Amino acid sequence: MKLTLKVWRQSKPDKVENGKLISGGGKMETYQVSDVSKDMSFLEMLDVLNEDLLRSGKEPIVFDHDCREGICGMCSMYINGQPHGPQQGTTTCQLHMRSFKDGDTIYIEPWRAKAFPVIKDLMVDRSAFDRIMQAGGYVSVNTGVTVDANEIPIAKSTADKAFDAATCIGCGACVAACKNASAMLFVSAKVSQLSMLPQGKTERKTRVENMVAQMDAEGFGACTNTGACSAECPKGISMEYIARMNREYYGAKLTSNNV
Repeated sequence: MKLTLKVWRQSKPDKVENGKLISGGGKMETYQVSDVSKDMSFLEMLDVLNEDLLRSGKEPIVFDHDCREGICGMCSMYINGQPHGPQQGTTTCQLHMRSFKDGDTIYIEPWRAKAFPVIKDLMVDRSAFDRIMQAGGYVSVNTGVTVDANEIPIAKSTADKAFDAATCIGCGACVAACKNASAMLFVSAKVSQLSMLPQGKTERKTRVENMVAQMDAEGFGACTNTGACSAECPKGISMEYIARMNREYYGAKLTSNNV
């Protein structure tokens, strides 16, 4: 396959000052790649391009990646304007070139959100998600020694919902898909996976308060209720967790000392 790639190149990082995003500049640059196998993953195709750039003495394209197995969430980029590309329920690293045709032109850009400033080229700073998790996405109370699996009865439907929420990999596709750059789907998944299980119930009120407060402080927008977040999520996280988090949040505020 021969392809034309339109790739965002940006050498200076974005900055956030006084709550406003100051762009580091950048532009789309055009590259031609050939001998692309349909069995390559999208990232392997970018590796081939970078090898060509290095051989010609040019700077390679910077992009984020780690596991290349669809579980770390780092391979985050728009492909033809769509988070993670055209294949539903698939991360960029699991997207294969058989999804494209010989001679195609492919546009590749980084996430666009104030809370996700571009570091360089296709790499963005997603540490805002880390700070939200640090605000309450954990269990800190002493839950005792390890017990038998059947010691604490948990309804299978509840356990299934908790595990579904826990499949969120924190890639940020929900933020990239939302016209308000909302992080509600990510935060609601992390809140729900703990609040539905016995170990997480003790801190459920302070958890949701603190994580929502941190989400707002990071500059994410409000939920639009359009469902784009769930539609573009590579793990298919349902919007029902947003409704669950809202119930958790309002319930916590009724008895909170932080009103």
